Amino acid sequence: MTDDGVRAVAALDDELRRRMYGFIRQSPSPVTRDEAAQSVGISRKLAAFHLDKLVEVGLLTATYAQPGGIRRVGRAPKLYQPSDLQVQVSIPQREHGLLAGILLDAVRLQQPQERGPDAALRVASHRGQAMGQVERERLKPGRLGTERALTYVGQMLEHHGFEPVRVAPTRIQLANCPFHPLAAKDPDLVCGINHAFMTAYCAGLGATTITATLAPRPGACCVELHATDA
Repeated sequence: MTDDGVRAVAALDDELRRRMYGFIRQSPSPVTRDEAAQSVGISRKLAAFHLDKLVEVGLLTATYAQPGGIRRVGRAPKLYQPSDLQVQVSIPQREHGLLAGILLDAVRLQQPQERGPDAALRVASHRGQAMGQVERERLKPGRLGTERALTYVGQMLEHHGFEPVRVAPTRIQLANCPFHPLAAKDPDLVCGINHAFMTAYCAGLGATTITATLAPRPGACCVELHATDA
């Protein structure tokens, strides 16, 4: 759940704003302030306030142009249309997109004679390794000790909704499974994907002193991370 997503959803708590946003999303072309105002029965000035708020949180974009491309004398009006922002708010956070991406690639890249679950584990490892390498290139951390490596890994896990908890300086447990409820339907497959992804991410990051271990706990993620010699 990102800050941008929370702000966008909070902006739609106002009924007038929500109705105008719905009207603009359903419109086949960009909407003027006058049209938005008429859609909910308020003044143009009040509509401008609400529309600009929706632009501010990223739900709408605004441009100056003549509706329908018609040339008119004077300043072109401000036109509003939906942005490309996609908002998903879930408490606790879910990351079905990450899991779906791995499974989709597994279907596309499955090798002859390879079982589907094996393809998913292979793709999960490749995805985790690649993400870890990208993060290592960004951070340029040099040699990573266990505690600093866990801090970096924990930041990635926080971003993806795993709710990491540092239960000891060299141990992280994960309070949330962002793949639930899909994980409950096939825990062996989904937990295996999760474990393969995290193991490979640590390798790509260069966190060689960290081990990802399957340690299922009710209501929590099936993986925990700790010092290799723990």
